[in-house]
Amino acid sequence: MSDSVEIVTNANGQKEAIAPCLEPCPIERGMRILGGKWKGSILWHLKDGPVRFNDLARQLGGASKKMVSQRLREMEEANLVERKVLCDRPIAVTYEITEFGRTALGFLEEVKNWVESNQL
Repeated sequence: MSDSVEIVTNANGQKEAIAPCLEPCPIERGMRILGGKWKGSILWHLKDGPVRFNDLARQLGGASKKMVSQRLREMEEANLVERKVLCDRPIAVTYEITEFGRTALGFLEEVKNWVESNQL
């Protein structure tokens, strides 16, 4: 797969792509997995070990518990995090980053450094 698509202008002055990507590029595929508000933050908060749901929700100050729960379900389906039930009554669960999820930490560290170095 080519990283760049050649753009040409046809006889009518319209721009056309030569050999365009017919499937999502690697960046788009990665953003489908890691994109979405809170996913990167959730992974970052899980990097040092398992965290209980309520503690994780508190660490993500601006996220509702419903949103955190939804993102965690998506991330569990993508094999980024693992859910462990500690107790059934009352329900108590922890979330832990998977080995696959850990592979994204380098990327997240780079994003953090980029934001800090550019004072964003």
